[in-house]
Amino acid sequence: MAVRVLLVEDDAGVAAALAESLHARGHPVTSVARGADALHRHRAADLVLLDLGLPDLDGLDVLRKIRAVSPVPVIVLTARGDERSVVRGLRLGADDYLTKPVRLAELLARMDAVVRRAVARATPAGDVVRIEDVEIDLGARRVLVAGHDIGLTTKEFEILAVLAARPGTAVSRQQLMDEVWGDAYLAVSRSLDVHLTGLRAKLDRPGLLTTIRGFGYRLGRD
Repeated sequence: MAVRVLLVEDDAGVAAALAESLHARGHPVTSVARGADALHRHRAADLVLLDLGLPDLDGLDVLRKIRAVSPVPVIVLTARGDERSVVRGLRLGADDYLTKPVRLAELLARMDAVVRRAVARATPAGDVVRIEDVEIDLGARRVLVAGHDIGLTTKEFEILAVLAARPGTAVSRQQLMDEVWGDAYLAVSRSLDVHLTGLRAKLDRPGLLTTIRGFGYRLGRD
C-alpha cells in the first residue's frame, strides 16, 4: 500500500536520499526542513517521519502539537538515542522511535506496522467495557473514571483496550506488546513499562491493573 509520507528533516542530503528510497518503493514523499512547515502539512500525510533536531522548533514540540490535533502516525527518526529523549518521544505520542542511522528495510517494516495499527484503530468497535467505576469506550477511544475523562495517550489507551477485551483474564507481556506494537515489539519492550506506569497513575485505582509476576497483566480484581 502506498503511504503518503511527510518527511521532516533539515539535513538536505539525508532527506534527499531517504525520499528517493521511499519513492522507489512506491511511497509519495513530501519533504520539509522546518517544524513550522510540518505543522502546516501533516494533515495531508498518512505518516510523518520526524527528526528532532530542527532549525526553528524542537522536534518534540512539533510532535506534541501534532498529537494535540491529529492521530496521524508519527515515527521519530533522530540521532538522539538517549533514554530521556526516547521516553519523552513515546510519552508525547510517537508511534515508534528510531535512532539514526537506520537500515531502510527496518524503517519500511516499522512504517508498515505503524500504518497497519493506525488503520485498525480507525475501525469502529462500538463496545463499552465497565469495571467498577472505570468505563472504557473502545469505539470513542475514551476512558472515564468516576465519570471523568482521564485523558489517556494513544498508547496508554491501546494497552488498556487489549486488557479490557479480556477482563479478569491474564494477558502475557508478549501478547500485549504484539497486539499494541505489532512487528516492532522486540524493539519497544521497555516502552511498555513506561506506558503502564502512566496508565496506572491516571486510572488511580490500585489493584485494578495487576502484574502477574513472570507472565503479564490482568485488568480486574480477583
